[in-house]
Amino acid sequence: MFRIFVIAVLPLFFVFSSEIFTFLSGALCPSCNCESAKPLHRIPRPQLRPEFLALENGTDARLGCEDVGYKMHVFSREPLVVYFENFVSAREREHLLDISEKVYTPSTITHNGGQTSDRNTKVRDSEVALVPRTEGVRCIERRAREVQGWREEVWIERLRVQRYNSGGHYSHHFDWSSGRGGWGRVSSFMVWVHGEELEGGGTEFPRLQLRGDKKKWCKFIECEDNLDGEDSKDKGVETAEDKKGAVFKVIPGNAVYWENFRSDGTGRGYNETWHAGLPVKKGVKVGLNIWSYGRID
Repeated sequence: MFRIFVIAVLPLFFVFSSEIFTFLSGALCPSCNCESAKPLHRIPRPQLRPEFLALENGTDARLGCEDVGYKMHVFSREPLVVYFENFVSAREREHLLDISEKVYTPSTITHNGGQTSDRNTKVRDSEVALVPRTEGVRCIERRAREVQGWREEVWIERLRVQRYNSGGHYSHHFDWSSGRGGWGRVSSFMVWVHGEELEGGGTEFPRLQLRGDKKKWCKFIECEDNLDGEDSKDKGVETAEDKKGAVFKVIPGNAVYWENFRSDGTGRGYNETWHAGLPVKKGVKVGLNIWSYGRID
């Protein structure tokens, strides 16, 4: 019986061998840049909705924005992940806390490319505030555009402040969905607004590979307590150099930025951007999401 099955199936394998190989390549190595990936089929630009996008009105040049003097550190080149020191000032953080206080609502989870949503505290337990576009908020929007090089056909989404009380968290997820038709959430900022006397609540990227001088990065990511000690490897202790993945500490004013999609014409998202907001053990964490929507190159 088994011999008959093999004889029947073998011709199908040769006919569809290319499709089978493509499927197995994606299943076994989803982050690989396979030559067989199909090119992106782009649809016309979707309608821009000002209730969700921070559209420019020609007056940004007249904004009285402060020079925050941020510093940039490249954490990863592919996907592009950049860490910022002092991305928002103390005055801007105070302003965000003030304008979000009265507009918080329970956070939800979106499905089907944003068509449906529901609340599930096992997956996401936080509050979200869609903040008004004050002059201070528009200055932060402008800064996010500048960092990205004023990309054509890319728009900043309305800024959202997220508040996590004790136990609050957001399980592992992608910020991008399908990138349907060549349009989607092309990049993300996670900006920490408040987190003094906080325990837990870091932002984890379990699939990112640590690069560079690990001891210097330990200012910004969680590392083993004895990383600076001598002979840690000789003692059999896992160091930052051995460990794959990163948990960014909650440092108010600082931020991490990442690209969500590959720029190879396929519209595929980076699996390395799988991330989570780890549970808050003590205190309150407040973060700012800056997402950019637009053309996937």
